[in-house]
Amino acid sequence: MDLSIAGSEGNYMLKVAIIGLGTMGQHHVRVYSELGCDIVGLVDTDEARGKEFAQKYGSRWFSDYHDILDKAEAVSIAVPTSLHSLVAIDCLNKGIHCLVEKPIASTVDEARSMIEAAQKHAAKLMIGHIERFNPAVLKLKSLLDEGILGKLMIVSTRRVGPFAPRIRDVGIIIDSATHDIDVIRFLMNRDPVHVYAKSGSFRHEKEDHSVIVCDFGDAVGSIEVNWFTPHKVRTLVATGSEGIAYLDYIQQDLRVFNSVVNHDIVIEKGEPLKLELAHFLDCIITGKTPLTDGESSTKVLEIALEATQPRGTRVYV
Repeated sequence: MDLSIAGSEGNYMLKVAIIGLGTMGQHHVRVYSELGCDIVGLVDTDEARGKEFAQKYGSRWFSDYHDILDKAEAVSIAVPTSLHSLVAIDCLNKGIHCLVEKPIASTVDEARSMIEAAQKHAAKLMIGHIERFNPAVLKLKSLLDEGILGKLMIVSTRRVGPFAPRIRDVGIIIDSATHDIDVIRFLMNRDPVHVYAKSGSFRHEKEDHSVIVCDFGDAVGSIEVNWFTPHKVRTLVATGSEGIAYLDYIQQDLRVFNSVVNHDIVIEKGEPLKLELAHFLDCIITGKTPLTDGESSTKVLEIALEATQPRGTRVYV
């Protein structure tokens, strides 16, 4: 992956703004600063927090994102999911390139409207499916493409841990399972033909645990998520006709077992968010299509929304 960006060697620095200074938004500010961008504005309704980060990173705080529309060439949008479409379309209509935290939107119609705005105004639209930039995931994908596991048959993931109070407007399928839906589609290189889910609400208003099964016809993906395990687990197991791979998202570890390889795979580790934002900037500069563009991210949303429905299954072909 090409990580060269404008500003890294004294070239023109892109003017970026960050809308939303919650946990993820704060990390976006830090990474853009490390990548040498010109941070022209930080937007948040919390004045104290906004001014604190503006002073720390040599930027300006704004309470209203409309005030940065004539200043930024690119933005990261890290606001609640229910606001993704509204904020992104306002930015895209000004020709501003947008990195929107996942999921792309609350509804498929909203996502389509975002894609149309991006196309109409020739602006990049990328969605922050950060695990796609996890070095362990990228390495596993390259090994699968080489056929090291034979035919990929089963991908099973676990993404469990304690509830994060910052999550208010969506359940665990939209907030957490979308990570693994995206990764499984990436590894399988296609969409499922059926989706099944069994979910429930143990402590929260919306679903806080779920097991999702994605039927790919001749292969299957299973996703387990919950918000009441006392410690974080972020793992994936890929089973093929000729071997098996064990991946830890957090540690960026990958172990492969087959008739040839039987050991840990050497991975050049890196911060997934930094790799993600560097890719976003590179796509703006070079004109390339983002790996996690609007179309692919809408597919992820469709599958996730279907998994929240009580009827349990949908045919995608």
